[in-house]
Amino acid sequence: MGRRRARGRARARVRREAAQTVHGIDRLVRNVETGRFERSLSGLTAVSSLVTAGEIYFEHDKASFGDPWMWAPIVLGPVGAAAGIAGVFSRRAAKTLLPIAAATIVANGIQGTWLHARGIGQKPGGWRNLPYNLEMGPPLLAPLLVTMVGGMGLLAAILRREK
Repeated sequence: MGRRRARGRARARVRREAAQTVHGIDRLVRNVETGRFERSLSGLTAVSSLVTAGEIYFEHDKASFGDPWMWAPIVLGPVGAAAGIAGVFSRRAAKTLLPIAAATIVANGIQGTWLHARGIGQKPGGWRNLPYNLEMGPPLLAPLLVTMVGGMGLLAAILRREK
């Protein structure tokens, strides 16, 4: 009988500790551990979309927007930001708008990687002059950064909402 009471008291203590309000970094860690990170990741997607679109604008401006597709990631930046902000405030938007915008951003990042690879191949010497063309041509892996921003939005849509 004594063991049963001791176990019961231990369980009650664990329940009380779990019910206590958690603040700051402990709350963040607990939310991540339990898969509750939807709002935070939606917000990070929004900010990252704008920062990435701004950086892409300056880099594509250096290339004088020689290909009309250079505008696509710049246009998708504010779209991703709007969907991310909506996902912070609305569970429905986080489960519908954000994954659509994020999937479009991922597709554009993959397309950009292909376009950058094609651009390297079109430089004088093409792929045979790889060390020079990698340095002087379009950055081959830069579009994958856009893909990661879209991936964050897709992950946010999968996760559960913070309490």
